[in-house]
Amino acid sequence: MIVWINGAFGAGKTTTARELIDLIPNSTLFDPEVIGGALAHLLPPKHLAEVGDYQDLPIWRRLVIDTAAALLAELGGTLVVPMTLLRQDYRDEIFGGLAARRISVRHVLLAPAETILRERIAGREVPPDLPDGEMRVRQWSHDHIEPYRAALASWLTADAHPVDTGALTPYETAVRIADAVSSGTVPVCDIVQTPEPTAETVAAGVLLFDEHDRVLLVDPTYKAGWEFPGGVVEAGEAPARAGMREVAEETGIRLDDVPRLLVVDWEPPAPPGFGGLRLLYDGGRLDSTDADRLLLPGPELRDWCFATEAEAADLLPPVRYERLRWALRARERGAALYLEGGIPTP
Repeated sequence: MIVWINGAFGAGKTTTARELIDLIPNSTLFDPEVIGGALAHLLPPKHLAEVGDYQDLPIWRRLVIDTAAALLAELGGTLVVPMTLLRQDYRDEIFGGLAARRISVRHVLLAPAETILRERIAGREVPPDLPDGEMRVRQWSHDHIEPYRAALASWLTADAHPVDTGALTPYETAVRIADAVSSGTVPVCDIVQTPEPTAETVAAGVLLFDEHDRVLLVDPTYKAGWEFPGGVVEAGEAPARAGMREVAEETGIRLDDVPRLLVVDWEPPAPPGFGGLRLLYDGGRLDSTDADRLLLPGPELRDWCFATEAEAADLLPPVRYERLRWALRARERGAALYLEGGIPTP
């Protein structure tokens, strides 16, 4: 189990976490900032300079998942993780990766009033030997108040169990968290568990269109980036039937007919991914009644939309967009295409 302590800079996450490991039996402190510090020694300075925050590095998010899983495999018990997460897609990627490893996460938010946050930031000590210390410590914290406020207004309070720490010491806060975790007041995060592949996979996606021939795209909670409805084909399952099953599970739309194959794309392995075959099918056009039956975002989907081909180029990762582009050409021509890495072969 992981107890993830979220909150703005100055909320008291680290000091609370240190108190909490004394209250939860067999618990260990894991601070992902250690990974951020290590990346400064591992990655070229030019690469680091391209991002404003190490959380924006995909390698940081993957290492957080892998390190947490390795620590729990080595030590067992509970990990207490004090780390600010203000972007919902990063939260979904990390928590989804942990869920895929069958690691449950209980998400706690330390939420003092903003005036208290600003007072604490103003009082933070700046190491005298730290270059640009004032900018790197205090200004950095101030700059993240607005993203924190935006996260509170959109998703954060609905996702995490809030604890107002304005009048509490770190120990008192830790006691409240420990009690809430042990009593079940802090529930396990509701996020789909998609096991990490251990070998090449076959995945089936289904393209569904609205009355204007825009394609349905979904934003999964368990991985980064927009995608087509679909998923991995299970053992003994026909790929087209797998696509139909995934469409029903993700969107609530049940297809009456087996969809027509548009594209078979061999995705080469790109560590840590294994690659495999990716199939896209034509699920046909949804009328307005069908579109109205689409499920609201839930454990599997954060959002969905109908997009033109041009709009999809801004939403989909490049490989998926190329797959979509050629699938649309195959749909126009009425003949399936075979691709390798998104490129048609003779």
